[in-house]
Amino acid sequence: MAETAVPPVHLRLYLDTADMAQWDAWLSAGIFYGVTSNPLLLERASLPCTHLQLEQLAHRAFEMGMQEVQLQTWGGTVEAWVANGQQLAAIDPRIVVKVPVTQGGTAAAAQLIGQGVRVTLTGIYEVHQVLIGAALGAEYVAPYLGRINDFGRNGREILAAMQQALNGVGSHTRILAASIREVDDIAALATQGLDTFTFSAKIAAQLFDVAATKLATADFERAASQSQEA
Repeated sequence: MAETAVPPVHLRLYLDTADMAQWDAWLSAGIFYGVTSNPLLLERASLPCTHLQLEQLAHRAFEMGMQEVQLQTWGGTVEAWVANGQQLAAIDPRIVVKVPVTQGGTAAAAQLIGQGVRVTLTGIYEVHQVLIGAALGAEYVAPYLGRINDFGRNGREILAAMQQALNGVGSHTRILAASIREVDDIAALATQGLDTFTFSAKIAAQLFDVAATKLATADFERAASQSQEA
């Protein structure tokens, strides 16, 4: 029998943590395209921000079936961001290097992209910042939805406008929606054309926490059990 071609999956979901226990709990669900991390998430997981540690994390993620791992460069200068980014990219072609969308960070990102490194511009808060990523040819731009809301602004509307801006200039740069605080944000943004999301294990749990589904499943199992006893 001929094999059926598997259609490409446009939706990309990432687990946003460096905590291996959370990887063990959630990556087997089969819905995650990859994992994302940054120095703050490493700190929360009590892990050092070192090349060796990140290499170990990346290899573990790939062993667990992830198609992509996003790791953030560091150093505070163009030279350091480039040097650390090069070392991270050298781990595996499936690594995407996250770089802050400051003037210096953008200069570093431009150098990395020119060397063939896959890049996410991170720390996005304004619509015009996604156009920086589009102009560079960055693979992703990562706005912080929850933090935008913390400033008293409508994060959903702003991220939708970011997507419209990218569509308007014909850019293939993906918005990697980050800092998601509510599971409903994912569905709402998906209706606006966003298709790439990174979120915590807490949000992952909320995806499956639907009381009606749990009740229906219990009814299915009860009926199956009773039919076997008959």
